[in-house]
Amino acid sequence: MSARTLIAQISDLHIKPPGELAYGHVDTAAALTRCIRELNRFAPRPDLVVISGDLVDAPLPAAYDHLAGLLAKLELPFAAIPGNHDGREPFRAALPEQNYAPTGAALNLKRTIGAVDVVLLDSVVPGAGRGELDATTLAWLDAALAASSAQRRPALIFLHHPPFATGIGHMDAQNLRNAGDLAVIVRKHKRARLVAAGHIHRTIATTFAGIAATICPAPNHAVALDLDGRLPPSLTVEPPAFHLHVWLAGAEEFGTIATHLVPIGDFDGPFPFFSADGALT
Repeated sequence: MSARTLIAQISDLHIKPPGELAYGHVDTAAALTRCIRELNRFAPRPDLVVISGDLVDAPLPAAYDHLAGLLAKLELPFAAIPGNHDGREPFRAALPEQNYAPTGAALNLKRTIGAVDVVLLDSVVPGAGRGELDATTLAWLDAALAASSAQRRPALIFLHHPPFATGIGHMDAQNLRNAGDLAVIVRKHKRARLVAAGHIHRTIATTFAGIAATICPAPNHAVALDLDGRLPPSLTVEPPAFHLHVWLAGAEEFGTIATHLVPIGDFDGPFPFFSADGALT
């Protein structure tokens, strides 16, 4: 069994047709290009990149064509699920190599990466901003986590819509509507170790159904951190980043999971703490 598995997560790419800016302000294609460059040069190399929804800003063929050209430069394997800005059929056409589960319309996925199962859930409600896991998806998740051949492997669950509140009111209104149904399944299967979402464009950490839960930042722009509803729904351009989920084997039955925020860009360092003779510099 591998002692370590690294899963990078990026989210909310919001790619537009070439030459267009998201919301009139953000060059999301340039932001994704910078993010891919960071992922390609990151050491140690992640075992998988999960893209947790909103790959395009609107489900237009030109946007998906542009997305495909940008993702072709990613040197790491990846798995992606749609978000509320995506359209399932153009999404499927843009990423035809993904082995989607036979779960009706929803584009669910499961990948075994080293010692870890990575489960991706499609929480899209067509035509709506909110999220929901349909009955077929919930049954598929329950069965996937119950598989007798996988009972010794930890499982990391990814979806677009957070199943918990963040305090940002206009975004919480679009959260996963049937989070309670997901919680029942997560609590039932002890090998579930993480629930990781996107949608909010911010790093957020909490717990859900007794396990770690996170929201991934975006490589482009953030939802404004407006906790008292002073602002209309707004974006801010903040330092971009991605998440690196590190699973480590250990004394615990299903190992441990730690999530790192990885900034995108060039920064001073690394500088050693100690000199050659062992003195603190």
